[in-house]
Amino acid sequence: MWIKICAHTSLADAQLAADACADAIGFVFAASPRQVTVEQVAAVVAALPPDLTHVGVFQTRDFEEIVAAVRAAALHGIQLHGGLDVPLIDRLRAAFGDRMFLIQTLHWPLDQDSAQTEKNLRDDLRTLRRHGGADAVLLDAKTATAAGGTGKPIDWKRAQEAIAAEAGKMRIILAGGLTPENVAQAIQTVRPWGVDVASGVEKQPGRKDPARVRAFIEAARAAFAAIENHPLTAVTPR
Repeated sequence: MWIKICAHTSLADAQLAADACADAIGFVFAASPRQVTVEQVAAVVAALPPDLTHVGVFQTRDFEEIVAAVRAAALHGIQLHGGLDVPLIDRLRAAFGDRMFLIQTLHWPLDQDSAQTEKNLRDDLRTLRRHGGADAVLLDAKTATAAGGTGKPIDWKRAQEAIAAEAGKMRIILAGGLTPENVAQAIQTVRPWGVDVASGVEKQPGRKDPARVRAFIEAARAAFAAIENHPLTAVTPR
């Protein structure tokens, strides 16, 4: 069970997530209404509890850029959002060792044929399972204009079938259109290791709604608790 509240732009919102007992928070460095700078993140992270996992979301595949940002902002995790790049995972693992929590995002294009999308997801999951370098895989929705923060869910049933067939014991984090109202159903259908939300708990882009953040975390924890013998409940990040 792992819950990440993503796309923070202020200390107040990040502290809200910490107080609501989120396991992790995310900061988006890519071009977005929720984009932040390394300097902003460093100032926020310095004021947060050390046991809260701080994750940077990177669209770039530039190794040096990612490393510099992670070190300057004192991040615990890296979320690669710019497509599957196994050599980049290897370089980052070599640079940071097991102390860095590496998340590889796999996208579910909402404007493409679902059958082909599921096949592509199966192929990528198989590649990542065999490679073994990522600590977790995040499934997110994608449109022609947005590679995240779409506010739209993926096909949970098809995703679950692909995960069951190809993921093995990999940690799967479900994202894409999750809200306090649907996160329980999403968890029951997909049975992921964790969930990630951004726009679903906002009052406007880049600004969190305190009531929705708390409601999301409560609903997710209750849904995870209701799943008996969850295979990865006891697993924690490196």
